[in-house]
Amino acid sequence: MKVVALSREQVHQGNLLLVNKKYPLQYPISPEQIRPSEYSAVILERKTALVLETLLTTIGSGSSIVPVSGFRTHKEQVEIYDASLKEHGEAFTRKYVALPGHSEHETGLAIDLALNREPIDFIRPYFPRDGICGRFRSKAASYGFIERYQEGKEDLTGIAPEPWHFRYVGLPHASIMDAHSFCLEEYLDYLTEYPYEGRHLEVHIENKSFEIFYLRAESEVTKLTLPGHLPYQVSGDNQDGFIFTLWR
Repeated sequence: MKVVALSREQVHQGNLLLVNKKYPLQYPISPEQIRPSEYSAVILERKTALVLETLLTTIGSGSSIVPVSGFRTHKEQVEIYDASLKEHGEAFTRKYVALPGHSEHETGLAIDLALNREPIDFIRPYFPRDGICGRFRSKAASYGFIERYQEGKEDLTGIAPEPWHFRYVGLPHASIMDAHSFCLEEYLDYLTEYPYEGRHLEVHIENKSFEIFYLRAESEVTKLTLPGHLPYQVSGDNQDGFIFTLWR
């Protein structure tokens, strides 16, 4: 067995961060954690960039799919938000542009994609559900990506449907969300039903077995005991706890 200790700050770090109108990003991503995508000058969190490149190569996208917008600094998000207000007005901006500090793009885990067809709209790029874009969608969950803002989930996400906006959450989470048609808000709420001290969520995906549970953060340091022989990942939820994923 091994003891794992997590600081309170780690609630706000990881692939499963919930960043929306209610939960702002607490800590900006560090420069060493980001890099340009092989397919464009668009910058992403390092692993997100690598997985996106692998997915685009796997489907043979070539130049057919264009990364439009990835990581944005807080300053860039302010500029985009203000420009949208001036050009499109408040109603449009609130539907399609997240408030600065509340944007997934500031995490480096989100990517807006477009079919390579001029003109490309920076705010609402065209990314259809057929052809090469449909092929991307069919493979996305297997590579850890979800379509973040689905139609019918507006009351939960606070954002209008954005079929061009994908968020990296990793495996097996993307596959579970895809199977249940969960948005991230729903998925994190669902995982609280599987606490550390209770029954854990066990799934078999991509020929691998996973065990997942939720642990609420305690004061400044949260400690727990895990099997010493099992690899695991942990992510904060940017709310009040941690999601543990064990490979069995």
